[in-house]
Amino acid sequence: MITKTMRGLAGVAAALAILPLLAANPAQAVEALPLADAIQELPLAAESREGYQRTSFKHWVDEDRDGCSTRAEVLLAESRVPATVEPRCKVTAGQWYSYYDGVTLEAPGGLDIDHVVPLAEAWDSGASGWTASRREAYANDLGSERSLVAVTAKTNRSKADQDPAQWLPPLADARCTYATDWVATKLRWNLTVDQAEADALAVLAEGCGQETVEFQPAS
Repeated sequence: MITKTMRGLAGVAAALAILPLLAANPAQAVEALPLADAIQELPLAAESREGYQRTSFKHWVDEDRDGCSTRAEVLLAESRVPATVEPRCKVTAGQWYSYYDGVTLEAPGGLDIDHVVPLAEAWDSGASGWTASRREAYANDLGSERSLVAVTAKTNRSKADQDPAQWLPPLADARCTYATDWVATKLRWNLTVDQAEADALAVLAEGCGQETVEFQPAS
Protein backbone atom coordinates (compact mmCIF):
# COMPACT_ATOMS: atom_id res chain seq x y z
CA MET A 1 0.00 0.00 0.00
CA ILE A 2 1.07 3.61 -0.56
CA THR A 3 1.83 5.48 2.62
CA LYS A 4 -0.40 8.54 2.60
CA THR A 5 1.34 11.85 3.21
CA MET A 6 0.64 13.07 6.74
CA ARG A 7 -1.74 10.23 7.47
CA GLY A 8 -1.73 8.95 11.07
CA LEU A 9 0.75 6.30 12.10
CA ALA A 10 -0.82 3.09 13.36
CA GLY A 11 0.09 2.20 16.92
CA VAL A 12 1.24 -1.28 17.80
CA ALA A 13 -1.94 -2.04 19.70
CA ALA A 14 -4.12 -0.91 16.79
CA ALA A 15 -2.13 -2.96 14.34
CA LEU A 16 -2.48 -6.05 16.51
CA ALA A 17 -6.20 -5.43 16.81
CA ILE A 18 -6.58 -5.48 13.04
CA LEU A 19 -4.43 -8.58 12.47
CA PRO A 20 -7.20 -11.13 13.17
CA LEU A 21 -9.34 -9.58 10.42
CA LEU A 22 -6.49 -9.67 7.94
CA ALA A 23 -5.61 -13.25 8.86
CA ALA A 24 -9.19 -14.33 8.31
CA ASN A 25 -8.98 -13.42 4.63
CA PRO A 26 -6.50 -15.36 2.49
CA ALA A 27 -4.01 -12.93 0.96
CA GLN A 28 -4.35 -12.11 -2.70
CA ALA A 29 -1.61 -10.60 -4.80
CA VAL A 30 -1.14 -6.85 -4.49
CA GLU A 31 -1.41 -5.14 -7.86
CA ALA A 32 0.28 -1.86 -8.75
CA LEU A 33 -0.40 0.46 -11.68
CA PRO A 34 0.37 4.08 -12.56
CA LEU A 35 -2.66 6.19 -11.72
CA ALA A 36 -3.54 6.96 -15.34
CA ASP A 37 -3.35 3.26 -16.27
CA ALA A 38 -5.35 2.24 -13.20
CA ILE A 39 -8.16 4.58 -14.24
CA GLN A 40 -8.28 2.84 -17.61
CA GLU A 41 -8.80 -0.48 -15.82
CA LEU A 42 -12.03 0.70 -14.19
CA PRO A 43 -15.09 -0.77 -15.94
CA LEU A 44 -17.28 1.92 -17.52
CA ALA A 45 -21.02 1.69 -16.86
CA ALA A 46 -24.07 3.87 -16.25
CA GLU A 47 -25.03 4.30 -12.61
CA SER A 48 -28.37 3.60 -10.95
CA ARG A 49 -29.43 4.42 -7.41
CA GLU A 50 -32.68 2.52 -7.68
CA GLY A 51 -33.46 0.68 -4.44
CA TYR A 52 -30.62 2.24 -2.44
CA GLN A 53 -30.94 2.48 1.33
CA ARG A 54 -28.07 3.29 3.66
CA THR A 55 -29.26 0.44 5.87
CA SER A 56 -28.32 -1.95 3.06
CA PHE A 57 -24.73 -1.55 4.31
CA LYS A 58 -24.40 -2.64 7.94
CA HIS A 59 -21.52 -0.55 9.24
CA TRP A 60 -19.50 0.36 12.31
CA VAL A 61 -19.77 -3.19 13.61
CA ASP A 62 -17.15 -5.17 15.53
CA GLU A 63 -16.03 -7.37 12.63
CA ASP A 64 -13.14 -9.06 14.45
CA ARG A 65 -14.97 -9.29 17.80
CA ASP A 66 -12.23 -7.56 19.77
CA GLY A 67 -14.63 -5.13 21.43
CA CYS A 68 -13.88 -2.23 19.07
CA SER A 69 -16.23 -1.04 16.34
CA THR A 70 -14.92 -0.22 12.88
CA ARG A 71 -15.05 3.48 13.76
CA ALA A 72 -12.92 2.91 16.84
CA GLU A 73 -10.47 0.74 14.87
CA VAL A 74 -9.89 3.54 12.36
CA LEU A 75 -9.45 6.13 15.10
CA LEU A 76 -6.90 3.91 16.84
CA ALA A 77 -5.02 3.22 13.63
CA GLU A 78 -4.86 6.82 12.43
CA SER A 79 -4.06 8.64 15.66
CA ARG A 80 -0.57 10.11 15.40
CA VAL A 81 -0.09 9.65 19.15
CA PRO A 82 -1.27 6.81 21.39
CA ALA A 83 -5.01 7.29 21.70
CA THR A 84 -6.82 7.52 25.04
CA VAL A 85 -9.30 4.66 25.26
CA GLU A 86 -11.95 4.16 27.92
CA PRO A 87 -13.87 0.95 28.66
CA ARG A 88 -15.78 -0.63 25.79
CA CYS A 89 -13.19 0.77 23.38
CA LYS A 90 -14.45 4.34 23.60
CA VAL A 91 -11.75 6.51 22.03
CA THR A 92 -11.74 9.88 23.81
CA ALA A 93 -8.51 11.61 22.75
CA GLY A 94 -5.61 11.38 20.35
CA GLN A 95 -4.27 13.36 17.42
CA TRP A 96 -5.72 13.02 13.94
CA TYR A 97 -4.76 14.71 10.68
CA SER A 98 -7.69 15.22 8.32
CA TYR A 99 -5.94 15.06 4.98
CA TYR A 100 -8.93 16.39 3.02
CA ASP A 101 -8.51 19.85 4.55
CA GLY A 102 -5.19 19.78 6.43
CA VAL A 103 -6.78 20.13 9.87
CA THR A 104 -5.39 18.44 13.00
CA LEU A 105 -7.81 17.49 15.79
CA GLU A 106 -7.28 16.03 19.24
CA ALA A 107 -10.92 15.23 20.05
CA PRO A 108 -12.63 12.48 18.03
CA GLY A 109 -16.01 14.16 18.28
CA GLY A 110 -15.03 16.44 15.40
CA LEU A 111 -14.22 13.51 13.13
CA ASP A 112 -16.26 11.38 10.79
CA ILE A 113 -15.00 8.10 9.37
CA ASP A 114 -15.43 8.57 5.66
CA HIS A 115 -16.00 5.79 3.18
CA VAL A 116 -13.66 7.09 0.48
CA VAL A 117 -16.07 5.68 -2.09
CA PRO A 118 -19.39 6.48 -0.39
CA LEU A 119 -21.91 3.73 0.28
CA ALA A 120 -24.42 5.24 -2.16
CA GLU A 121 -21.73 5.51 -4.84
CA ALA A 122 -20.73 1.89 -4.24
CA TRP A 123 -24.38 0.88 -4.65
CA ASP A 124 -24.59 2.81 -7.93
CA SER A 125 -21.38 1.17 -9.15
CA GLY A 126 -22.17 -2.48 -8.59
CA ALA A 127 -22.85 -3.11 -4.91
CA SER A 128 -26.60 -3.22 -5.56
CA GLY A 129 -26.02 -6.74 -6.87
CA TRP A 130 -23.95 -7.92 -3.89
CA THR A 131 -25.04 -10.06 -1.00
CA ALA A 132 -25.74 -8.39 2.34
CA SER A 133 -22.57 -9.92 3.80
CA ARG A 134 -20.39 -8.49 1.03
CA ARG A 135 -21.92 -5.04 1.50
CA GLU A 136 -21.17 -5.33 5.23
CA ALA A 137 -17.58 -6.29 4.44
CA TYR A 138 -17.27 -3.25 2.19
CA ALA A 139 -18.72 -0.89 4.78
CA ASN A 140 -16.25 -2.12 7.41
CA ASP A 141 -13.17 -2.65 5.23
CA LEU A 142 -10.15 -2.61 7.52
CA GLY A 143 -8.11 -4.65 5.05
CA SER A 144 -6.97 -1.55 3.17
CA GLU A 145 -5.92 1.80 4.61
CA ARG A 146 -7.49 3.44 1.57
CA SER A 147 -11.10 2.40 2.15
CA LEU A 148 -11.85 4.33 5.34
CA VAL A 149 -10.32 7.56 6.60
CA ALA A 150 -10.83 9.84 9.59
CA VAL A 151 -11.57 13.37 8.39
CA THR A 152 -13.28 16.46 9.75
CA ALA A 153 -17.04 16.09 9.91
CA LYS A 154 -17.32 19.32 7.91
CA THR A 155 -15.49 17.96 4.88
CA ASN A 156 -17.14 14.56 5.05
CA ARG A 157 -20.58 16.12 5.07
CA SER A 158 -19.76 18.54 2.26
CA LYS A 159 -18.66 15.54 0.20
CA ALA A 160 -21.77 13.46 1.06
CA ASP A 161 -22.22 10.82 -1.68
CA GLN A 162 -20.53 12.75 -4.50
CA ASP A 163 -17.86 11.34 -6.80
CA PRO A 164 -14.71 13.16 -8.03
CA ALA A 165 -16.63 14.78 -10.90
CA GLN A 166 -18.72 16.57 -8.26
CA TRP A 167 -16.45 17.00 -5.23
CA LEU A 168 -12.75 17.13 -4.42
CA PRO A 169 -10.94 17.78 -1.12
CA PRO A 170 -10.67 21.52 -0.41
CA LEU A 171 -6.92 21.12 0.17
CA ALA A 172 -5.46 21.05 -3.34
CA ASP A 173 -2.39 19.09 -2.21
CA ALA A 174 -4.68 16.25 -1.10
CA ARG A 175 -6.32 15.68 -4.47
CA CYS A 176 -3.79 13.28 -5.99
CA THR A 177 -3.90 11.16 -2.84
CA TYR A 178 -7.68 11.28 -2.92
CA ALA A 179 -7.84 10.24 -6.58
CA THR A 180 -5.45 7.38 -5.86
CA ASP A 181 -7.48 6.24 -2.87
CA TRP A 182 -10.70 6.42 -4.89
CA VAL A 183 -9.35 4.40 -7.81
CA ALA A 184 -7.68 1.85 -5.52
CA THR A 185 -10.93 1.31 -3.64
CA LYS A 186 -12.97 0.88 -6.80
CA LEU A 187 -10.45 -1.60 -8.21
CA ARG A 188 -10.24 -3.46 -4.90
CA TRP A 189 -14.00 -4.01 -4.92
CA ASN A 190 -14.46 -4.30 -8.69
CA LEU A 191 -16.73 -1.26 -8.89
CA THR A 192 -17.55 0.63 -12.08
CA VAL A 193 -17.26 4.32 -13.00
CA ASP A 194 -19.54 6.47 -15.11
CA GLN A 195 -18.21 8.65 -17.93
CA ALA A 196 -18.15 11.95 -16.03
CA GLU A 197 -16.32 10.29 -13.14
CA ALA A 198 -13.76 8.65 -15.44
CA ASP A 199 -13.14 11.96 -17.23
CA ALA A 200 -12.65 13.83 -13.95
CA LEU A 201 -10.21 11.19 -12.69
CA ALA A 202 -8.24 11.32 -15.96
CA VAL A 203 -7.88 15.10 -15.66
CA LEU A 204 -6.67 14.72 -12.07
CA ALA A 205 -4.14 12.08 -13.11
CA GLU A 206 -2.54 14.48 -15.57
CA GLY A 207 -1.31 16.58 -12.65
CA CYS A 208 -0.32 13.73 -10.37
CA GLY A 209 3.10 12.83 -11.75
CA GLN A 210 4.15 9.26 -11.05
CA GLU A 211 1.41 8.46 -8.52
CA THR A 212 0.97 4.70 -8.27
CA VAL A 213 -2.18 2.82 -7.35
CA GLU A 214 -1.58 -0.28 -5.26
CA PHE A 215 -4.54 -2.45 -4.32
CA GLN A 216 -5.37 -5.92 -3.15
CA PRO A 217 -8.62 -7.35 -4.55
CA ALA A 218 -11.16 -7.97 -1.81
CA SER A 219 -11.94 -11.62 -1.23
